[in-house]
Amino acid sequence: MVYARPKRDRRGRVLGTFDRYFMSQLLSLFGFFSLVLVGIYWINRALSLFDTLIQNGHSAAVFLEFSLLTLPGVIRLVLPISAFAATVYVTNRMREDSELVVAGATGFSPLRGARGVLAFSTIAALLTMILTHFLAPVATDRLATRTDQIAGDVTAGLLKEGRFLHPSPLITVFIRAIEDDGRIVSLMLSDRRNPEMQTLYTAESAYLVRREDGPKLLMFEGLAENLDTRTNRLGITRFEEFAFDVTELFDITGPGRRKLGQIPSATLLTEPARVIGESNRDREDIAMELHERTTQGLQTLIAPLLGFAIMMLGGFSRFSAWRQVLAAIVALIIYDLADNLASGLVNGRAALWPLLYLPTVLAGAAALGLLLQAGSSRRVAHGAAP
Repeated sequence: MVYARPKRDRRGRVLGTFDRYFMSQLLSLFGFFSLVLVGIYWINRALSLFDTLIQNGHSAAVFLEFSLLTLPGVIRLVLPISAFAATVYVTNRMREDSELVVAGATGFSPLRGARGVLAFSTIAALLTMILTHFLAPVATDRLATRTDQIAGDVTAGLLKEGRFLHPSPLITVFIRAIEDDGRIVSLMLSDRRNPEMQTLYTAESAYLVRREDGPKLLMFEGLAENLDTRTNRLGITRFEEFAFDVTELFDITGPGRRKLGQIPSATLLTEPARVIGESNRDREDIAMELHERTTQGLQTLIAPLLGFAIMMLGGFSRFSAWRQVLAAIVALIIYDLADNLASGLVNGRAALWPLLYLPTVLAGAAALGLLLQAGSSRRVAHGAAP
């Protein structure tokens, strides 16, 4: 007996085509909004990095490297917002262009339309998960390593002969000469960071040495002149040897112990003992870090669905759905505030980790409820029509 393969009906083909069209619109706007938001965040970070690095004598290549290493963390923060914005924008445009009306004539319902949004938000959530669990920690660790190297390699910004240098606004350094063996001859260092007690160091010789806790400037045979600006009294202290923490001269400092944010999730899961030794944190802290990273990805999954569900309220119309747009934005703000509140409540209380997922669960339930409400309202309207 030969069984004939059932053919897909016309309605199924139309809805499948509509799903592909809907997803293509969502993905294109998602890329656009992500590019714009990442650019805004990146420019803001790049300006501060430029002031810190270039003014301390580092090259443009170092500035570019640091800027690129900050991108994964920026993109991770932007993706949930851009996915939500793309969903609300595309849905609103399709309402105004009557595309949803045409789709509704083929059996399109709010719950059925959420299938395309769910596929889109799943792709966005996977990208966010990759960033939060792998790319962002790797980039953060590399950034911390390079920061430590630059903090130790201060010769570009400090060891220059015959010039008054200003590593920071309230620090002035002058070096008369530097010998081939690295010995500094005749050093002057003015420290005005404390407005009540300004100090002027002078030394016949000095060496710049690197230690585990950061670079130190070892000064020999010198004076420390302390001016008390409150009483205008000057105190002079002679020293044979004095160590000055050079990292205090720069805004860039070494990272010290590795932080959990610098370690990929795979390492947190497979090598917890080594992570505990490196970060000086316990297993509960590691578990909390993993939960927080996961909730960031889930936000990208749920936020577009919540925005789409609210946009489907009120029926299909060619008129502007500004009320739905405003309601969607307010819902996203409430969702974010609830997530921050849950993080604050769980902070330091690892046993309360399920609370981290509560805002996402509630937002998902709200999205489902709104979709069902929109579908039932539309069925009632169609049933009441003559």
